[in-house]
Amino acid sequence: MYYDVPVKKQKGQIFRCTSCGHEEPKWLGRCPECGEWNTFVETAAARGGAAEDGALPRSFPLSSVDPMEGSRVGSGIRELDRVLGGGMMKRSAVLVGGEPGIGKSTLLLQIAALAETKGRVLYVSGEESAGQIRMRADRMGLDAAGTGRIEICCSGKLAGIEKILDAVKPVLVMIDSVQTLQTDEAGPVPGTVNQMKFCSFELVSWIKEHDAVLFLAAHVTKEGIISGPRTLEHMVDTVLYFEGASSAGDGDNRFLRAVKNRFGSVDEIGIFTMGEKGLRAVDDTGLLFLVRREGTLPAGVATAAVLEGSRTILVEIQALTVPAKGAMSRVFSDKIDSGRVSRVAAVLEKHLGLRLSDQDLYVNVAGGMRIQDVGVELALAFAVYSARTGIPLPGGTAIAGELSLTGETRPVRRLSGRVKTARNMGFGSFLGPPSEGARMEDAEASGAQTLAADKSAADIRAAVRAIFGKIAVTNEKNT
Repeated sequence: MYYDVPVKKQKGQIFRCTSCGHEEPKWLGRCPECGEWNTFVETAAARGGAAEDGALPRSFPLSSVDPMEGSRVGSGIRELDRVLGGGMMKRSAVLVGGEPGIGKSTLLLQIAALAETKGRVLYVSGEESAGQIRMRADRMGLDAAGTGRIEICCSGKLAGIEKILDAVKPVLVMIDSVQTLQTDEAGPVPGTVNQMKFCSFELVSWIKEHDAVLFLAAHVTKEGIISGPRTLEHMVDTVLYFEGASSAGDGDNRFLRAVKNRFGSVDEIGIFTMGEKGLRAVDDTGLLFLVRREGTLPAGVATAAVLEGSRTILVEIQALTVPAKGAMSRVFSDKIDSGRVSRVAAVLEKHLGLRLSDQDLYVNVAGGMRIQDVGVELALAFAVYSARTGIPLPGGTAIAGELSLTGETRPVRRLSGRVKTARNMGFGSFLGPPSEGARMEDAEASGAQTLAADKSAADIRAAVRAIFGKIAVTNEKNT
């Protein structure tokens, strides 16, 4: 026969449900919130913080910390979990920045409805009414079971939000946006630096004391950085930037990047398309950034195999050179750093005799994705070379490599993975410097081409000869 053994509660301890985060002052067999059995565990009420009676903070042994406090919760959105490093970390705060209308509110609402948790979700909106949020949820076709657990609070008053937090005890908190928060202790005007710092600190402090996750939406300035003090980014655990670009598909491309992540890498990128049903994760990125053409490629186009976190993406680099309209040439490039474009152009002019100092350079990436991988430099060099000389690159060739100031091509990371992706995409040849430890036999087996087995011979001259054959690369006629 089973007997219910009473559990003695220690001072400053509470019992929290591991399934939904519901808290009780004493142990219960069944959680009244989610209905799960035997899920209550004893934990500290406010570790590291001041006690309710105003006592000083106390220390505790690291071995006494429950390892489950550092577990993750799935967001229900695969691309977001990839960027976060595997899911939402409990007791963490995430800051999401982006331009107005980019889809921050849509992203937060989808997370609230699709999160893999049975606990309650508190959605705080200081910009929209409850009716507007409901209309968006219906338009996006979100599951009624997911939206049924969402609690709505359309206010920016911090005092009221804190009371709702203590009453609802949510496992997921959405603040849209941090610029609308206001408390009388920081002044009467919302959106000021003091308001954002004070309100964010209070909300982050509450999250750290509970098994919950906090998402803060924030606007960005015209320079593209999150509006407000930089200390706001230091308060949170993860900083995400939501970017967009026009696409010729059935919606707009959206890119989610992490510039700070205490619990994962900042190299991963999430790719979405925005449609009538909200954000949709892109399953196949193979042809998303490649332009479908028939016949030969036009001059000024090169295909680059770049790394974005753990996956390889093939993107089309487009270049255009025109006579400079002023006394000095200019570079127009927003998806690839303009300083990198100028450096590659200088290498071409120095080592190939390709005159570019009197030309304006325009560089674009098909699909609008911003490229940071250093392996794009060799493909960028070929795109500029092709645009200046008017000689198109042969079709079915993917390129990857780093270009040094001396004209040498340096090896890049995970070259064999880039070759494999290009082969699966139907590219018959691959141009890139051999790297130590890379399985170049994969490239040879698929007919892919490398510069040379001897890395000392791998330079921009050898690369041009490998692509264009017996073409002089010095003192060319640039007409």
